[in-house]
Amino acid sequence: MPWTREQMAACAAGELQDGFYVNLGIGIPTLVANYMPKDIEVVLQSENGLLGIGPYPFEDEVDPDLINAGKQTVTALPTSSFFSSADSFAMIRGGHIDLAILGAMEVAGNGDLANWTVPGKMIKGMGGAMDLVAGVRRVVVVMNHTDKAGNSKILERCSLPLTGTGVVDAIVSDLGYFTLDRAQGQLIVRQLAEGVDLATVRRLTGIRVATT
Repeated sequence: MPWTREQMAACAAGELQDGFYVNLGIGIPTLVANYMPKDIEVVLQSENGLLGIGPYPFEDEVDPDLINAGKQTVTALPTSSFFSSADSFAMIRGGHIDLAILGAMEVAGNGDLANWTVPGKMIKGMGGAMDLVAGVRRVVVVMNHTDKAGNSKILERCSLPLTGTGVVDAIVSDLGYFTLDRAQGQLIVRQLAEGVDLATVRRLTGIRVATT
């Protein structure tokens, strides 16, 4: 069976390392906050000016003024700090964020990322993803392997407007965990979801899939 959103988030949490400063994108990536390993210290950063984000609040802990960049209610930690979004983006653009875990609409074999708009659709703005992928040290995408029509979201070339070029390092999809060989334009299998076979992944992927 393909992984659920929660299983994908738990897998992506395996990218976290002790001492990392991490930015979580809107959607499934925000769930990673609930699966942070207990034996390491990781600081979550949000573009709207919050450093040190805790897990999602229980119903009696909700503070409507305490939100992440996706406008979801979050919790603060005893060590959390608050500052302007300008300072937040200075952290991002200055290369002080170790890892960004983001959603995506499309990823190309060379690491190109499209995750901010679909032509003709109304959006509020491009958000901070362009700054993130240009400034962080590692980018991991968490997304479904295919769109609602069953078409692969991992392609030889993105058809949607790009967020960044050659920036994606790894992908966690509902089919498994993969790294990108950007030089060869191929997907490398690191872990498959239970019950998902290699043939299925190759059939649903728009680029070459390798096992090593």
